[in-house]
Amino acid sequence: MFCDRFERILKFIRFSHTVFALPFAMGSMIVAAQGLPSMRVVALILLAMVLARTAAMAFNRMADWEIDKENPRTAARHMLVSKRVGWSLVVFPSAAFILVCWFINPLCFLLSPVALAIVYFYSLTKRFTSFTQVFLGLALGIAPIGAWLAVKGRFALPPLVLGSGVLFWLIGFDLIYAIQDYEFDRSKGLGSMVVKYGIAASLRLAQVMHAILLCCLFVFGIVGGLGKIYFAALLLVLGALVYEHRAAARLDIAGINKAFFQSNAFVSVVFVVAVAADVFLRSIKTS
Repeated sequence: MFCDRFERILKFIRFSHTVFALPFAMGSMIVAAQGLPSMRVVALILLAMVLARTAAMAFNRMADWEIDKENPRTAARHMLVSKRVGWSLVVFPSAAFILVCWFINPLCFLLSPVALAIVYFYSLTKRFTSFTQVFLGLALGIAPIGAWLAVKGRFALPPLVLGSGVLFWLIGFDLIYAIQDYEFDRSKGLGSMVVKYGIAASLRLAQVMHAILLCCLFVFGIVGGLGKIYFAALLLVLGALVYEHRAAARLDIAGINKAFFQSNAFVSVVFVVAVAADVFLRSIKTS
């Protein structure tokens, strides 16, 4: 009984999609610390990321509760948990996130309500703007910045570059993902860049966004002091993005879903593995 309820909660918040932003936060953390910070800091960053994402996704589900009921793709979501459980997944993780940030450092604690406001705000944007993908990108783009602040306690150029890359990455792949809801969003008057520009133009725009992502990752490698392993891994990132865009060009919804998860999970995992390998191997050579 408990396992079934827990599984429903994980499906409700799409916990598997945590794999997208978390590796970028971990990569930012590793570069900031030039290795691993204390296990206390690592644990607090991981906990803060999971709590913030849980609260943000739960808020998204609650804000879109009635809309999701009408969308054939999302019609079963409201049956996973009750509204009471849904709102509890907003309130308690939000409070826990702020508490965790208090244990990290004063700046993270001070900015924690701002971070929550940013990740909540995305869920409301489809009601008044077409640029919902931009706000989603901003919501995830703050993850590597937050991880850097947790280690260093101050802002710097590398996490801002990486956060910008995550922003453009999210815009690109959500333009592809939102194709599934094109007809529904248009019929309901909901804001989306895909509705505004159409499917063909959105696919071209997604390519531009991912080209900018690659530029940001390249610049991050320079300003973050990374080396050959990291830059070589960017070729794998390029390959995954090409695969995703080829799948999207066929406009096969099942194929888009598969490519969406596989290629973007691959991009984020390759990124953090490359950063870790580069930093740790360099530290071994210099020790």
